[in-house]
Amino acid sequence: MTKRNWLILIVLLPILGNGKQVLAHGAQIGYSRTQALEIQATYDDGTPMSNAQVVIYAPNDPSRPWLTGTTNQAGKFAFVPDSEQSGNWDVKVRQAGHGKIITIPENAILASETETNNSQELASSNNAIYNPVQKIVMAAVGIWGFIGTALFFSRKKTQQQ
Repeated sequence: MTKRNWLILIVLLPILGNGKQVLAHGAQIGYSRTQALEIQATYDDGTPMSNAQVVIYAPNDPSRPWLTGTTNQAGKFAFVPDSEQSGNWDVKVRQAGHGKIITIPENAILASETETNNSQELASSNNAIYNPVQKIVMAAVGIWGFIGTALFFSRKKTQQQ
């Protein structure tokens, strides 16, 4: 490698190696029981999912929407489940390709006291943080790409006759 290539490599390594953690917008959905069930939808960073599409599926017909609507500016949506339908209710919240589905168990609907419960990860939108092995593999692939590109451009040109 020439001095110029080494200089470029030395300048780029600190920039590429000192990246901050970046996450795509994942979605978090929680619910609380009051006189109705209140859904709270936020992105991973805590920003409310305002005006997000909400689709609720009843236990007796999970393939057809029982109720549809949108969240308010604070990312909240309230509904009163039909007490004659027993089973788990599925709630899907989506906005601009980000979303999540949670299942609200029957015992949470029947509970008389106010309780808050965060959803389990039934579906998520890229909200996992990379583990060390994944980071090492990604770094190795990136370095291999840089080396391959440098070797491609530094090869000797052959003349065709």
